[in-house]
Amino acid sequence: MKKYLLLLAILPFTSFAQTATTKIKSKDIAVNQSGFTINGTVKGYEDGTLVNLLNPNSGQPEASATLKAGKFLLSGKMPFPDVRLINFNNEQKYITLFLDNSTIHLSTYRDSVQNATVTGSASHTEFMDYLKVTKPYEGLINQQGRYDAATTAKASDVLENFTKSHPGSYVSPLALYRHFQINNDAIKVEEIFNSFTQAVRTSPVGNYISQIIAEEKKFPIGKPLADFSQEDKDGNKISLSSFKGKYVLVDFWASWCRPCRAENPNLVRSFAAFKDKNFTIFGVSLDKEKQKWLDAVAEDGLNWTQVSDLKGWGNAVAQQFGINSIPQSFLLDPNGNVIGKNLRGAALENKLNAVLK
Repeated sequence: MKKYLLLLAILPFTSFAQTATTKIKSKDIAVNQSGFTINGTVKGYEDGTLVNLLNPNSGQPEASATLKAGKFLLSGKMPFPDVRLINFNNEQKYITLFLDNSTIHLSTYRDSVQNATVTGSASHTEFMDYLKVTKPYEGLINQQGRYDAATTAKASDVLENFTKSHPGSYVSPLALYRHFQINNDAIKVEEIFNSFTQAVRTSPVGNYISQIIAEEKKFPIGKPLADFSQEDKDGNKISLSSFKGKYVLVDFWASWCRPCRAENPNLVRSFAAFKDKNFTIFGVSLDKEKQKWLDAVAEDGLNWTQVSDLKGWGNAVAQQFGINSIPQSFLLDPNGNVIGKNLRGAALENKLNAVLK
């Protein structure tokens, strides 16, 4: 769960079901136009229905209108192309737009709101193109390690080709982030990132990618992870160096982090399979409330060493390593050198099978 929510990288592909029919090239996107206009037509709602354009990061409306004769008009200005959501009467059904400063036409039906037809936006068209080429690999891209190495390589190629052919697209950081998720190659990501236009690189999402690159370069593969210590639930100080001689996964997580809790069953499975083969896990919780931390440990069956200073994002170890997103993990060899980062799902099992033959 990220302190800065990179929405483009975590929204499930299945939520993007719109189709785009207008083909507009990246060079035609005018970010500094006076603004956007969304001309919408929707069937199935009564006159007076509230229409909201939402910023998904804040959940707050940025523009609103009411439906009249099945039509609505929303307008405003985007500082740069980005994801926005439209809903009706605050229902939990959304149209997802990759919105830029264009004149956009949209049509949909109440019983299939998410399947809206959207035309007129270059950015949205590029987003639909991106979803189309990545659809065969969406399971892999959302859950690392599900497929074999050959399929992973194909998905990587698709993502890399998209970014290289769209250096001026604000959709490209999404593809680049996915590429990083399945490869964890900061050097390659930096190479691609540097090929983007300055406008894309300096956008908020571009700045976030830049931060990720900088953070990843702090912990290169083959180099040791600095020692640290923190107290367990009983107040005993446990150091990372006490695990020297073992393969150890240093796992940063928290009870309130949904992605962390979703990943825990994979960790439990790996721990059970390899705990008798010189492998263990060292959990560092970014919780603030001790009981919630301990309850999550019990509920998820995390039967390995757990520590926390109960300072949330201010956790001393998290600060030491510049952790600003969780789950985050480092796999260390018996000498304490990093041999893997953020290995999730089957990716961790595959790596452990390889090194613990």
